[in-house]
Amino acid sequence: MSSTRSPVHTLKISISGVRGVVGESLTPQLVVGFAQAFGCYVEGGIVLVGRDTRQTGEMVRQAVVGGLLASGCYVIDLGVVPVPTVLIAVKQLQADGAIAITASHNPAQWNALKFARSDGAFLNSFQATELLDVYHQGEFRLARTPEISRVDHDEHAIERHMQLVVDNTDVAAVRARKPRVVIDMCNGAGAVMSPQLLAALGCEVIALHGEPDGRFPHDPEPIAQNLRELCRTVRETGADVGFAQDADADRLAIVSERGRAIGEEFALAFACDTVCAQTPGLMVTNVSTSRMIDEVAARHGGRVLRTKVGEINVVEAMLRERAVIGGEGNGGVIYPQAHPCRDSMVGMALILAGLASRGTISSWVRSFRPSAMFKTKTECPSTRVQHAMAAARRQYADCRLDLTEGLKVLWPESGRWLHIRPSNTEPVIRVIGEGDTLREARQLCEDALAVLQPAIDS
Repeated sequence: MSSTRSPVHTLKISISGVRGVVGESLTPQLVVGFAQAFGCYVEGGIVLVGRDTRQTGEMVRQAVVGGLLASGCYVIDLGVVPVPTVLIAVKQLQADGAIAITASHNPAQWNALKFARSDGAFLNSFQATELLDVYHQGEFRLARTPEISRVDHDEHAIERHMQLVVDNTDVAAVRARKPRVVIDMCNGAGAVMSPQLLAALGCEVIALHGEPDGRFPHDPEPIAQNLRELCRTVRETGADVGFAQDADADRLAIVSERGRAIGEEFALAFACDTVCAQTPGLMVTNVSTSRMIDEVAARHGGRVLRTKVGEINVVEAMLRERAVIGGEGNGGVIYPQAHPCRDSMVGMALILAGLASRGTISSWVRSFRPSAMFKTKTECPSTRVQHAMAAARRQYADCRLDLTEGLKVLWPESGRWLHIRPSNTEPVIRVIGEGDTLREARQLCEDALAVLQPAIDS
């Protein structure tokens, strides 16, 4: 029986790049075209290519390299590496840009292209629009035979990345604690680096799914329902902490010493708590991230700036305002002292350094106000988005509002908040709430859906 799913519906083009299901929407022709467009965009410069472990990665890599060479680029192939390794290498090698081949936390049938600029950050929305315009125009400059460059291979990118993390970590504190760490790499790109890094920091390492073959034992998104084996292994081995990475190793989730998945939001909260205890200052995150970041700011005399959702939005604000740390609540820790990108390796190192003086993960969790987040979404055609958002604004007009992206409703006296945001990549409206309990957070979202749905259906 043939699938009824339209290839168009599995192709997502956004600020995060181009992603789709291989064999449906992500075709070799599409990949070559976007690689040629990017080659023209960087004017035939030096472009790095790195990929995660997905089984479709080699096919996509060859199409990318072909498109770049055709546009006159000199290509440096990093092989299978974490996405932060690619971004760090751009700056280290003074390249003009990079294409990272990864669908991040998406299921195995997906793959994607993510485009980076010369400072080792992903393209922002304006730059992504420019690239898309080049692609749609289709008038790519083709290099003639004497202009075709070569492909070189860099086998030291992982080594340089690992040294960068070590140089920006209180290694002595970690080694004094000698933590036992279980890490689930989901057979993704983290497997080529994480065990070695943790060992270099002085940890006793218990590795789960550390074969970089792309055969994911579970969905690679590091959320609680995908971490049952990690939780069980932490309990059985008496480990101090469990870490989980997504397929490209830019996101991090934590399991406590009791074998409980404490949620991705704690990765950023813990990292910020560690850094700001030594260097209080500005923290940058997006409007959908937990209030725990505000608690860290109050604890250490810092402050918080919130941006639109999206790594590059956080990164650009961090660089502009000289933030000490930042990131996103999906487990994306950004430490600019190392490199301004989401990096689970840096996240693990900072959390281990902080854990050295904080007893256990569970006691660290208890140092924060009890909190719970609930996330949901509702389908909404693009023609009804404005009607739905207008209904929400009318409903919450008497509340304190943040209009950075969509509509965020705040109740400062209780610390509760609700965020309603049209998705940039799907025909849905996302609804997120945070309160003292999961029941409270869920109720915030259900109340919002009760306002949105009639406006969507009318």
